[in-house]
Amino acid sequence: MVNKGVLPTHHHHSTSNGNGKSKEWLQQEVDLKSLAGQLKVGKVKPPVPLPRSRLHVWFLRASTSIFLWTCLIQLTAFRELWQPKLLRSCFEQFNPPFALRKQQQQSYLLHHVRPYVLPSRLQTNGYLMVSCNGGLNQMRAAICDMVAVSKHMNVTLVIPELDKTSFWADPSDFGDIFDVDHFISSLKDDDVHIVRELPPEYAEKVAEGNYFGLPPVSWSNETYYTEQILPLVRKYSVVRFNKTDSRLANNGLSLAMQKLRCQVNYHALRFTPRIEELGRRLVQILRGRGPFVVLHLRYEMDMLAFSGCTHGCTEEEADELTRMRYAYPWWKEKVIVSEQKRKDGLCPLTPEETALILRALGYDRDTQIYIAAGEIYGSDRRMAALHAAFPNVVRKEMLLSKEELRPFVNRSSQMASLDYLVSLASDVFIPTYDGNMAKVVEGHRRYLGYRTTVLLDRKRLVELLDLYDKKILQWDEFAFAVRQVHEGRMGSPTKRRVVPGRPKEEDYFYSNPQECLCAEPSSSTPTFSFK
Repeated sequence: MVNKGVLPTHHHHSTSNGNGKSKEWLQQEVDLKSLAGQLKVGKVKPPVPLPRSRLHVWFLRASTSIFLWTCLIQLTAFRELWQPKLLRSCFEQFNPPFALRKQQQQSYLLHHVRPYVLPSRLQTNGYLMVSCNGGLNQMRAAICDMVAVSKHMNVTLVIPELDKTSFWADPSDFGDIFDVDHFISSLKDDDVHIVRELPPEYAEKVAEGNYFGLPPVSWSNETYYTEQILPLVRKYSVVRFNKTDSRLANNGLSLAMQKLRCQVNYHALRFTPRIEELGRRLVQILRGRGPFVVLHLRYEMDMLAFSGCTHGCTEEEADELTRMRYAYPWWKEKVIVSEQKRKDGLCPLTPEETALILRALGYDRDTQIYIAAGEIYGSDRRMAALHAAFPNVVRKEMLLSKEELRPFVNRSSQMASLDYLVSLASDVFIPTYDGNMAKVVEGHRRYLGYRTTVLLDRKRLVELLDLYDKKILQWDEFAFAVRQVHEGRMGSPTKRRVVPGRPKEEDYFYSNPQECLCAEPSSSTPTFSFK
């Protein structure tokens, strides 16, 4: 009998019987028959196979390899959704992109695969809220700056808030003046992220005061926003600028940032369809009457009070303007010597002075003049000389019906939008003061092909006006001198003035966005010549 469950393995040599079988073999044959009989009646259990046979080991290794490769293939399929850097590098070494495999075949010098890098603007660093201050064109320039800043920091810009507390107290929101849908969609190709409002979870944080608010440093460059503001955005998720005027430098910025400012100003910031339609109607009416000049007569109460300019005013009017200046705490300069400021060329020309200058420049009585301004301080009394010299002086209130203007009543920024559109389309644009509208319109007309803009040299003009008033200069001498002073001040191509360390003395970017302009005006650009 053999040991339970074990086949005999001894093979000793022995003698054979008559049929050629050895005694050992005959004994094994008898034992096997006996074992088979016992298995049949259930007395002996079947033999157990060897646990570590070669077949078993091979099968285990093959199964493990198939399982691991299956896992690897599955993870590779999902690598666009989940890729830790270390695992991603391993994936690309096993299965590099086709272009990379081709490059590896072409050059034996390539020893490793460049790691996969996600596009930089798939995620925003946070949200930027801005509260614009000032009038329409001051806010317009600020909006352009804030778009450029948000793109530079890779943050999402919330539709800007417009100033409702300034002198004009205009209750208009962004969407009342500008086409919001066009604003958002036209900047998508520039990778600018803009939303109408904060997502709910961030809006709750802001409502709880969990955000950071500040006025950025004026005339700052890209480095300031990268090193000072971006860390605040990452920390608080939401940053709010409570002042936005002149917070970006005129010069020293990248070409891409300067061009984006132009893209926003001249393409993305489109007025609402209602404003655009009424602006076109105004231009059609004026064109139907012949060529026209737009005179931006900035002789308005807020400008006179702010600048402290009272030349030609009565004593009562001068006192009223002074009281108004002290009533606004953010108008910092209080004690002003009006006559000295006028001699320095820092005051808007009066309506009487403007009439003389227009005549000296060669405009005759038949010239159609559109007044782009609010209410002139002193009203009819101060406008009498201008009306006498130029009977065809018109305003939007004279060209449109009360019904057409009804939606714009007490909406100074929307009224200014109409003047802006007419100013762009005019044959000649003449501002009497280099305020925000004068500067922004000047730059826009340059962008449209260097349309004629007469840039009055007020300091030199005041000298000539006083000499003429004192009879030291005769009319012909005065008129010749005025034309000579302005021969090169028609909005033609010129370099923007740079004053290192004194940005307020530089030429304003929006009056001469030279990075966005052609070198020369086109042949179809209207030009101005003295008569």
